[in-house]
Amino acid sequence: MNMANSQEKIPMHDPCIIQQDSTFHIFATGKGIAHWISTDLKNWRKQSPIFDTLPWAVETINGFKNHIWAPDIAFYNNTYYLFYSISTFGKNNSCIGVATNTTLDTKAVAYKWKDAGKIICSTPGKDNFNAIDANFITDEFGKPWLSFGSFWGGIQIVPLQENALQTKNATQPITIAKRTRTINGNTAIEAPFIYQKNGWYYLFVSADLCCKGAESTYKIMVGRSKNITGPYVDKSGTSMLDGGGSLVQQGDGKKWFAVGHNAVAKLNGIEYLVYHGYDVADNGKSKLVMVPLFWDEQYWPFIKSN
Repeated sequence: MNMANSQEKIPMHDPCIIQQDSTFHIFATGKGIAHWISTDLKNWRKQSPIFDTLPWAVETINGFKNHIWAPDIAFYNNTYYLFYSISTFGKNNSCIGVATNTTLDTKAVAYKWKDAGKIICSTPGKDNFNAIDANFITDEFGKPWLSFGSFWGGIQIVPLQENALQTKNATQPITIAKRTRTINGNTAIEAPFIYQKNGWYYLFVSADLCCKGAESTYKIMVGRSKNITGPYVDKSGTSMLDGGGSLVQQGDGKKWFAVGHNAVAKLNGIEYLVYHGYDVADNGKSKLVMVPLFWDEQYWPFIKSN
């Protein structure tokens, strides 16, 4: 496949982005994991899916048909790690897996994704978390961690082994954000992304409801902590364990009904917030959005309005 689109015409859900040399790569939810490339961040070409099939996922998740959710891409130990989620929609019958590659250049001789299988799973009736929406981060000591979570008990984080292919033995996830008390009773929170800057760990999350087209209420929130395991607090000092989170971006009802599931990346020296929005002009269909990310005098992230 080699389909080109300008940025705001790209159907996209749950994007993450990384730069290798002069080429930018977006990975997103889709059959086999969607993969797009660009050399200018404006014109994008769709590539072949990452996976034709995932035999372990077929065996693990009933009804799995190679629709893979919410990837996260990272460069660690001179290797590209692609984390991904498989799940039964609306249930926490879920697993996070990972694949590795030495290059993202699909034309390179060395290009080959090596799947390492599942890292962590959640089981209905057993676990009060949902093992989807993975995000990889290293701490100030270079140690690897994985944050994840959607609904249930909220956002979790767990340390990984040095190879970043398994969790540390017998380590239980640590809850770092949840919404048990909100004004309207909605406790939806998911899609963590931790970004280290200014001596802080910034925890971005998506609150409220995704995946409902024009009825979506998704928005991006943030808190920060000096420690990777928290406590994360918002601008008002409210803990993200108690429903806290400062607004970063939301729908305006004019261009986007709602927005969410973000990643943060520095590309050619510029920091960007990458996410999907539900397009008002296209009946709420999900599209790619990419905007520069700025920081105020108190070191909080913000987006300049158009």
